[in-house]
Amino acid sequence: MSDRDTHGLARGLTHYGDADFSLYLRRSFARSMGYSAEMLARPVVGIAQTASGFNNCHRALPELAEAVKRGVVAAGGLALEFPTVSLGEVFLHPTSLVYRNLMAMDTEEMLAAQPMDAAVLLGGCDKTVPAQLMGAASAGVPAVMLAAGPMMPASFRGERLGACTDCRRFWAQFRAGRLAREDIDAVEGSLATTAGTCAVMGTASTMAAIAEALGMSLPGTAAIPAVHADRLRAGEASGRLAVALAARPIRPSEVITAKSVENALRVLLAIGGSTNAVIHLTAIAGRLGLEVPLARLNELSDSTPVLVDLKPTGQHYMADLHAAGGIGAVMRELAGLLHLDARTVTGETLGERLAAPLPWVDRDVVRPFEDPYQPCGGLVALFGSLAPRGAVLKRSAADPALFEREGRAVVFDSLEDLAARIDAPDLDVRPDDFLVLRNAGPKSPAGMPEAGYLPIPAKLAREGVKDMVRISDARMSGTAFGTVVLHVAPEAAVGGPLALVRPGDRIRLSVRERRLDLLVDEQELARRRAAWQPPADAPRRGYRKLWFDHVLQADEGCDFDFLRGRA
Repeated sequence: MSDRDTHGLARGLTHYGDADFSLYLRRSFARSMGYSAEMLARPVVGIAQTASGFNNCHRALPELAEAVKRGVVAAGGLALEFPTVSLGEVFLHPTSLVYRNLMAMDTEEMLAAQPMDAAVLLGGCDKTVPAQLMGAASAGVPAVMLAAGPMMPASFRGERLGACTDCRRFWAQFRAGRLAREDIDAVEGSLATTAGTCAVMGTASTMAAIAEALGMSLPGTAAIPAVHADRLRAGEASGRLAVALAARPIRPSEVITAKSVENALRVLLAIGGSTNAVIHLTAIAGRLGLEVPLARLNELSDSTPVLVDLKPTGQHYMADLHAAGGIGAVMRELAGLLHLDARTVTGETLGERLAAPLPWVDRDVVRPFEDPYQPCGGLVALFGSLAPRGAVLKRSAADPALFEREGRAVVFDSLEDLAARIDAPDLDVRPDDFLVLRNAGPKSPAGMPEAGYLPIPAKLAREGVKDMVRISDARMSGTAFGTVVLHVAPEAAVGGPLALVRPGDRIRLSVRERRLDLLVDEQELARRRAAWQPPADAPRRGYRKLWFDHVLQADEGCDFDFLRGRA
């Protein structure tokens, strides 16, 4: 077998001390699965499968994998499906972000260790797409991203509903006493009625859009509903593309570049995307030694209009965006701001991809660049004495009346403290106060959950208060709406300024000046800093210890320090 090559099943042979024997043994065992010698000689396309009984969003992935296999075989390849960690957003404790890096490591190692010439990455639910892109970037195997696709909206008493912006709206009404128990139970059964990710511009849909904007997925695929036949056709086309990548490799490092990352940021801002995407895109770029400075986010935001009218910032759903022209329609409007020479996974440049005209665009969903929904981008970064390394606000989903404000801090020391006191009748809180949650960042026991969307205290909700300034080192679901400052860095658990805030302190927020400041003199802060003690309940074993010891702060993407690449 001296003529063996380094392609297909001959790639990355198991060590037995005899390479010829290794290939002979591998082919022998592969034949036990019923493959012919002719099929085993083909280029191998791995399909990273993340279907799981604990991941409702990925319910349709087995069928999608079959479509990918169809495309691979039709193009002359051999498709081999393999499982990886799957992250179902609402099924994981304490939060799915903690396990994003585990899934990224699993994906990276399986892409690199198993014999494949190219791969198709099947993901969808919030953290799976960034985990797969992080893993692929590090493994260096040619890969194409294929998202699960969003749910279709449901109907409830004559109103269109979709997870999960509408779930939060109805829950707020229930907490305020404006919705009966039997009504909220009926809503519960009507929010999520099909396979797929959240039907709005939440984190999952945002990351699918970013994958397309980066050039890591086929054009027009980000917004296709999970149950639409076009999603299966996208699977077949992705399988065909993977075979082409096996013949003429284009590695993730050739697609995910400084230019394509900036293109992705532009799209993120234009679609009013999730704040979580800033963390995930920073982590993806960081695997290749690329930076995503929050100061640069502000520069781009000031010149990038919001063009898409989707919940939680608008009225439409992802299915409407697909019908309106998809992310391609958005990128064509942004073309004058994009790096059109950025290479995509198909080998064409972004400019060549966007040169093909769209037959029709629904301007109720995607506005022209000259007539945007909002003149500036959906996200803004804040800096100041309370957030020396930055914080993020989704201004497109916030109340502008709260953007220039000074308020009294109402402080919650943990998620448990929040749960115990937020609805207490004797809570000392007024509508113009700032709700502050700390010890909810990446190194906290909470694992940086989507708890930054603090509920309005019950007694204020009953009075009709719908929004307040809320500040934390936690995250927020991309489906949420409100004036919520997130990702405060450094976090409280490592002694950041958030740890020093005391009830009654004054805090100043200025979106115009990009500032978030704790109005306490430095001498007093020094006394508090000297008395501060780190949390005593650090994990002692397993993956959670690995997370605690090596996770970086939000402004660095919450990746592990030993996984970041070098430029």
